[in-house]
Amino acid sequence: MANNFGLKLQASSRKLSVCAFQLVVCSLWFVACGQSQNRDTKFQQYYVQGEQLYIKNCSNCHQKNGSGLGRVYPPLDTSDYMAQHFNEVICMMKYGKEGEIIVNGKKYNMPMKAIASLTELEIAEIATYIYNTWSHQRGIVEIKEVASALQSCSPAP
Repeated sequence: MANNFGLKLQASSRKLSVCAFQLVVCSLWFVACGQSQNRDTKFQQYYVQGEQLYIKNCSNCHQKNGSGLGRVYPPLDTSDYMAQHFNEVICMMKYGKEGEIIVNGKKYNMPMKAIASLTELEIAEIATYIYNTWSHQRGIVEIKEVASALQSCSPAP
C-alpha cells in the first residue's frame, strides 16, 4: 500500500511539474504577444504619421511614389544611397544638404532644403515611412536612432 502511495505521489508531482511548465510557457507567450502587439501598434502609428509628414514635406521633390524628379531630385524607392547612408539621410531631413550626391550611379546636385522645425519624433516617423515603403523593409526607426544620427552631423552651411 505504501508503494502505491509513493507511485501516486510521483505521478502527482510530475503532473504538477508539467502544469507549472505549461503555465510558464503560456505566460512567456502572452508577454511576447503583448510586446509584439505594442511594437506593431507603434510601428503603425509612426508609419501613418510619417506618410502624412512625407507628403507635406518631401513628396514635392521626391514624388509621392518615391521616384524622384528626373535628374533633379533623387529617388527614394530603390535607392542605394538610402540603404548605405542611414545617418546622412536622417541628417538631411533636419539640416538639408548642399553639394553632389550619387544615387544608383547617377549624380544629383540640387540642394535639399533643411526642415529645422522637424522634431526627432517627426524625423523617426518620416524615416519609418520611407524605410518601409516601396522597395524598403527596415522596420520601425526609433527616436533614439534619430537622436544618435543627429549627434553625428551638423547643420549645413
